[in-house]
Parts: sequence; structure tokens; C-alpha cells
Amino acid sequence: MPSDSILIKNGYVLTLNPRRQIVRDGAIYIEDTKIVEVGKTEALQAHGAETVIDAKNKIVMPGLIDTHVHLSQALIRGCADDVSLVDWLKKYVWVLQGNFTKDDGRVSANLCMAEMIRTGTTSFVDCMIHTRYGFDGIAKAVVQAGMRGGLSKIIMDSAGYADSSDIMYPGMVENADACLRETNQMYRKWHGKADGRIQVWYGLRSLGGVTPDLFMEVAQRTREKKTHMTMHLGEVVDDVRYVRDNFGTNLTGFARKHNLLGPEMVFAHGIHFEDTELKALSETHTNISHCPASNTKLASGFAKIPQMLEQGVPVSLGCDGGPSNNTYDMVREMRLAALIHKPVAKDPLVVSAEDVIEMATLRGAVAMGIADKVGSLEPGKLADVIIIDLHELGLTPAVNPVSNLVYSGSGQSVDTTIVNGKVLMCNKQLLTLNIDEVMEKAKSHITELLERADVDISPKWPVL
Repeated sequence: MPSDSILIKNGYVLTLNPRRQIVRDGAIYIEDTKIVEVGKTEALQAHGAETVIDAKNKIVMPGLIDTHVHLSQALIRGCADDVSLVDWLKKYVWVLQGNFTKDDGRVSANLCMAEMIRTGTTSFVDCMIHTRYGFDGIAKAVVQAGMRGGLSKIIMDSAGYADSSDIMYPGMVENADACLRETNQMYRKWHGKADGRIQVWYGLRSLGGVTPDLFMEVAQRTREKKTHMTMHLGEVVDDVRYVRDNFGTNLTGFARKHNLLGPEMVFAHGIHFEDTELKALSETHTNISHCPASNTKLASGFAKIPQMLEQGVPVSLGCDGGPSNNTYDMVREMRLAALIHKPVAKDPLVVSAEDVIEMATLRGAVAMGIADKVGSLEPGKLADVIIIDLHELGLTPAVNPVSNLVYSGSGQSVDTTIVNGKVLMCNKQLLTLNIDEVMEKAKSHITELLERADVDISPKWPVL
């Protein structure tokens, strides 16, 4: 019997392989970090395995991949609800994050990762890690938690945001030289570490926070290092106005001019691309991270996801952050992604359950540049696997488990989470993080942070 081997049997296996095959009474055999075989339970029973997991009445599928996460914002969940975007940033989010300590950054990362593991996310892209959050401590936290993460260091050289100059809270401002120097240091120290689970990315600030020369330099460095970059683009109408007024072009024209188009880039949100711009995104294989909950809560608009999918733009899914979404539950994000575009298009056929599952798995792997390693359950791929319990009131009867997962499910139904062949959660119990400790530290740190930042988030109704 091989050591570090796992047999998952009797499950409803969503392989996401090229033929999108589903295996009833299916099984997966894992040795060390990789999937060895996928097939019927009867055929795989002969494998002697150190660990056997019975997945009867459960879905077995690839781990979920969140391509737009703010690890640092889990700590400030619920701190900026029901306010306009500019106030959301200026009065709450930037002020709170501009008073972070490195301990706050680590505590928030642990809180976020505990929730992601609990709800079936195995890989993520953190879009912007500020120096004050403590990149080093966050990377160590990822190693301990056992997840697969793209960690993006903030790159900026201006305090602006779209049309508004010098708008950013002072505690959030960094300079280009320091940003690039730290990114290089963290790349040398962490990229490819933890058995390949950690990537180091460039996290560009939004338009107005990065000068044209710095955009060009980061694009060049990204490709030289064979890594990735990400930024918010087209999240707000102001982005469109900014590039039109300052560069006489549209969003993709700006991106092309500054070498930002390509498979190395993940644009978060992408709401305000025009129909005529989608061809450029498709032809250059530029990734869009669709964030439906954040886009809805902040009233940013509806991204052209049906059109993007039709034209072959690589679209993945992102939960965004604690203040703009309030959860890091990718199953809930899939549901919203499958629902919100139907009334806009007046067509119930657009953005199907199958589409959003692909966005949350295979397309996420494409965005992270690891589609040859994860995103589907196939022999030779790394064993990033989740098991979802269908034996629940809200998921019964499971006549079509694919539809049930998307339209009825939530991450709370996830039973088991496996990354790189290591079980991070079993029977809904986290094994790499102590949930009680994580939550108690988060409660303590947010109390101190609110006092330090002098931010009031009292309920609007009177509290007795």
C-alpha cells in the first residue's frame, strides 16, 4: 500500500476533462500529490490506499479557483456596507487598510483562507498586497494553510484613482522603487515555493495610481520573470473617461499601448468594456475575473459576460473582498454569476450552470497559468479536489447534481478539501488552521484597528 495515497469512491464525479464526462459511482485514486486514475468505483477498488473516503451522495470535483481576492479585507468584512463607491474607499476601506499592521495582515489572511478552505476554494489570486500587510508573513500563512496562491505585491507611483488625483489615504501610498524592489525580493524568496503552491505576481493599482512608464516597466518585468500581473480595469465608468481624456482611446486601446494585454494579465471586473473591445481580449487571451457580487453590491454595473463567453474571452470568477462581497464563498458566487445575466439579456439560456462551473475551475486555472496542473480531475494532474455533500434539505432531491450545486448550493455544503494531495479539511473540520483561534484573533484585531483608524461602523438603527 503506497504511503500518502487516497481513494475517493462512490461519488458523483465531475471530471471537467475535455469531454466534460461525469462518472456516476465514480472514484479517484491519488498518490502523493497527483491523480493517478479516475473511473468507476468498481474498477478502482483494487487500489490499496492509505486513506479511503466514501463519497456516497456527494459530488467530487476539481477545487474552486478564485481569481480576485483581497486577503487583507476579510478582517474588515461588513465595515463599508450600503455606501457609494467613493465614500466606500475614502471613508472606510482605505482608512482601515491604511492603518493595518503586519499582524493585521497575517490575521486577515488566515481568516480569509479558513473561509476559502471551508467553502471549497483551493487556489486564489490575491490582487494587491501592500507593504504594510506584510507579504512575508502572508506567504508563511499560505504555506501553513496548505492552499495554492498567486500573491500580488501592490505596484503604484501615484495617489490618484481614475480622474481624481491625490485622493488616496496617506497610509496606502507607496512609491515605485520600493514596490518594485520588494516584489523582486519576494519573487526570489517565494515564487515556486511550498511545492510550487506559491506564485509571486505584480499587482498594479487602478488607473490613476500608476503612471504610463510604470505600466510598461511592470509588463516587461512580468514577462521576463515568466509570472503574471493583475489589476482592476473597467470596474467604474471613470476608467473609461480617464483613458479617453488622457490617452484618446478606449480601455483595450490603453491596455494594448502599455503592453498589458495577454495571457499573463488578469483584469478584475471588466464591466465597462464595449462590445467592440471584446475581440482584442479574446485574440490576446487576456483574462477577465468576473466578480458579480461585488459588482452588484457597489452598483458598478453588469459585465458583458455572455458576449465575452461567446467571443472566447477567458472568463474566471472572483469573490473580491470582505467589504464588497462579505463572503469568500465561490459556490455562492457561481449562483449569482449564473443568475444576474439572464434578466439583463432577457434570455434564460445565457451563462449556464455548466458555464460558471468552468469559470470557477478550468478557466481559473487558465488565468493562473496552471491549467496543465489543476482545474480538472485527470490522471497526471495535481490532486486539488473537493467533495460536496448532497445529503442536505436544500440540495434534495439531487436529480441533476450539476444544477443543484449552482442554483441550490453554498460552500457550507463542502465536506472535504484537498490540495496537492493533502487533506486540508475532512468532514467539515479544518486540519491546517484552528478555526476558533482564527476567529478570536480576528475579533481582537478588528476592535483595535477600528480604534486606531477612528472609523465608526455603528448600525444605522439605534442600539440600546
